[in-house]
Amino acid sequence: PTPMYFLLSHLAIIDISYASNNVPQMLANLVTQKRAISFVPCIMQTFLYLNLASTECLILVAMSYDRYVAICHPLHYTVIMSWTVCTVLATMCWSCGFFQALIHVLLLLRLPFCRSREVNQLFCELLSILKLACGDTWLNKVVIFATSVLVLVGPLCLVVVSYTHILWAILKIQSGEGRRKAFSTCSSHLCVVGLFFGCAMVVYMLPDSSQRGEKNKILSLFYSLFNPMLNPLIYTLR
Repeated sequence: PTPMYFLLSHLAIIDISYASNNVPQMLANLVTQKRAISFVPCIMQTFLYLNLASTECLILVAMSYDRYVAICHPLHYTVIMSWTVCTVLATMCWSCGFFQALIHVLLLLRLPFCRSREVNQLFCELLSILKLACGDTWLNKVVIFATSVLVLVGPLCLVVVSYTHILWAILKIQSGEGRRKAFSTCSSHLCVVGLFFGCAMVVYMLPDSSQRGEKNKILSLFYSLFNPMLNPLIYTLR
């Protein structure tokens, strides 16, 4: 169906942009051993990755709604998921991601940085930069937690509700072939949702500790590099 591929195209754009934002600097650090980045490019990298990560969360919710309509209301699918609805959903996802990232960056720019200039991360990640600030970061941390609830927990709850209805509808299907096709349609999306939301929630919602530093690096690498690489494989080889 066209709406599904329309939303998949947005997910593909996000994944390509995600990798393009982070990977070149990572490779440059590994090859040249010159692990330096100026302040403005670092802030831009932070803004872009926050923007793209938030947008991906919301696009995944829109995709789960698309699957819900396709399986639970197949006769009304073309009416409910019209071109206008798809365009509005995509625009809202990108707009919310943009403004959420802008708020974080503006709050970050108000802080003085007088500690170590070493970012203990593979790229300019928000929490790692925040640790370098010598001002009061209480407001930043509150906003990070609040947006994590809005962008991670809220969308994940919507996905769970959608797939609860989908599972109930699938169990009502009489034919084994029909059930198999329905599960096949949804399994790829569930894999992507589980990988992305799981890593992001561990990084941004669990209490911070010194022991979690290296684990966060691995998780950040996973959802910023490996997840964009895995998404095309998951959706094409399902």
